Amino acid sequence: MGLLSLAIWTPIAVGAILLALGREPQAPLVRWLALIGALAALLVTLPLYGGFETGSAAMQFVEKVLWVPAFNVHYHLGVDGISLWLVLLTAFITVVVVVASWTIDQRVNQYMGAFLILSGLMIGVFTAQDAMLFYVFFEATLIPMYLIIGIWGGPNKIYAAFKFFLYTLLGSLLMLVALIYLYNQSGGSFDLATWYKLPLGETAQTLLFFAFFAAFAVKVPMWPVHTWLPDVHVEAPTGGSAVLAAIMLKLGAYGFLRFSLPILPDASQEWAWLMITLSLVAVVYVGLVAMVQQDMKKLVAYSSVAHMGFVTLGFFVFSDLGVSGAIVQMIAHGFVSAAMFLSIGVLYDRVHSREIADYGGVVNTMPKFAAFALLFTMANCGLPGTAGFVGEWMVILAAVKANFWVGALAASALIFGAAYSLWMFKRVYLGEPANDNVKALTDINGREFLVMSVLAVAVLFMGVYPKPFTDVMDASVIELLRHVAISKLP
Repeated sequence: MGLLSLAIWTPIAVGAILLALGREPQAPLVRWLALIGALAALLVTLPLYGGFETGSAAMQFVEKVLWVPAFNVHYHLGVDGISLWLVLLTAFITVVVVVASWTIDQRVNQYMGAFLILSGLMIGVFTAQDAMLFYVFFEATLIPMYLIIGIWGGPNKIYAAFKFFLYTLLGSLLMLVALIYLYNQSGGSFDLATWYKLPLGETAQTLLFFAFFAAFAVKVPMWPVHTWLPDVHVEAPTGGSAVLAAIMLKLGAYGFLRFSLPILPDASQEWAWLMITLSLVAVVYVGLVAMVQQDMKKLVAYSSVAHMGFVTLGFFVFSDLGVSGAIVQMIAHGFVSAAMFLSIGVLYDRVHSREIADYGGVVNTMPKFAAFALLFTMANCGLPGTAGFVGEWMVILAAVKANFWVGALAASALIFGAAYSLWMFKRVYLGEPANDNVKALTDINGREFLVMSVLAVAVLFMGVYPKPFTDVMDASVIELLRHVAISKLP
């Protein structure tokens, strides 16, 4: 079995074992097994980075086996510079979330099992080189996340779970139609590399572009199909919010890079103005919406939509700086959003409220935690020296080169980001303790300190030294843009 298969099936196998175990009496064993499984999956992915040839745009660590002979569907895996860091990020965040969810005491085996299975499925999405395999993994991720929200979520968890499932499933059905059309056009192949060479007419490209848009834009989520995200984040358990923001939103953005841009280059360039407009609305308008939120989770959820607007903006300015910046932003947002949601979880575990008005002066009773929260808040603002700055800055530079006013509007997000992030930090953490609940707070314990420290190191390392991230993706980004530059009109 190859490294990529191990990266996918190790967490899924451990997750299945956990589901087979009993419930509460075996909870301590379940937690340790989940941690061992998550660490094993992370260790399996590390040789991918060690053995990766940075100067090559070709798929590496390739595995290909015929899966469904009747339809020529292959179990075909591979990673390039675009997907490598997303695989590593998924495995890393899974370990962090397992440790952060240590205090879960209801159906522990099912909770941990769902997260591990979800982790393997998401790695499957990032490594699939066969379109039908991609679709199977892409849809399968809905099931464990639906259960995580619907079983361990808040008071309106059923509503949020259904909204999440229906929004993302309906968009994906149009993608399935597009995949079947491309399968027929290619003479019965689901191989992505074959599809990249297909000559497609202008009308066909446009229709396919919007079919893929329906699936991927909802997942990102882009404005105006973003409304499911705040509801889901508010109801999801802390670990669910962290994985949803850090990894699942990236599945849609990754889809644009794997399908829309290389297969439909003419339609992508023709409709770039629409993608840029929607991205700017997300960056500016949704940033303003975040400023008026009273619920901490909703505020960070809206900020995620704004930050992901930078990702889609970077893709559709069609420059290596823009696309690389967007991929860097995806990885950085994975670290920062996970840290933000896990920080909110620390407070919620103690006070059982996410309302900003219920806090104030937390720094007096939780000084260590407040220091971490300040770092993550600054990263969320895009402060230089943190992971949040690098990708946004690259995308803004690329946007300014393409069109000054597009770049200027994108840059305004840094102001809005600082406004809503610092406003939340001031009201929650600074000043005198606001009430008895805050006065009774205790600082983070060793396990929570470990989680915060690991994320803090990741945020600072990427902010100070982004070279390892950009070096890996350069060749693949150049190759992708070469595909986009080649007209596919017959």
